[in-house]
Amino acid sequence: MTILRRSVFALSAAAVICAAAASRAQTPAAGTQPAPANAALPQAQTPAPPPPPAYTYEPEGRRDPFVSLLARGSDPTSAVSRPAGVAGLLINEVIVKGIVRDRSAFIAMIQGADTKTFIVRTGDKLMDGTVKSITADTVVFSQDVNDPLSLVKEREVRKAVRPLEDQRGGRG
Repeated sequence: MTILRRSVFALSAAAVICAAAASRAQTPAAGTQPAPANAALPQAQTPAPPPPPAYTYEPEGRRDPFVSLLARGSDPTSAVSRPAGVAGLLINEVIVKGIVRDRSAFIAMIQGADTKTFIVRTGDKLMDGTVKSITADTVVFSQDVNDPLSLVKEREVRKAVRPLEDQRGGRG
C-alpha cells in the first residue's frame, strides 16, 4: 500500500472506533435500570457572562505608556507649537548680543535661533524659563527642568555677552 492509502485507512479506522465508543456511552449497560425522567439531567447551559468592558488607562499623574518617548507632542523644541516673540525662545538657543543700562536696571539684547534680536528685562518669560537677573556682563536665566527623574525642577543658566571663545584673544 502506498502512504496515502495507509493514512486514509488509519483515519477511517479511528473514526469507526470513536463512533463505537460514543454509541456505548449512550446505551445503558445491561442489568442497570434506566434513570427516571425527572432525575438530575444536565442543566441547560447558562449563557456566558458578558465580556469585560474595554480597557481604559487612568494615568493618575503617570505618563501614558503607549505614547512614544521619541516624538512627544508637547516637545518644546518643535517649531510648530511655539508662540511668537520672546515667549517662543529656548534658553539653550539664545545668544546674548549686548547689555544696556537704562534709568532703573539693565536690559539685555538676545538673539534667537532664527537670528532675530529681542530685548528682555528681568522677569521676562521664555519658553522654558525666565530671565532671573541681568548684570553688566551676564544674563542669568532660570530654566525649567522637564526630567521626571530629576529632583531639581529648575536650574540656573548664565550666559555672558562675550562667550569664552571670544575672550581668548584675537578674532579670526
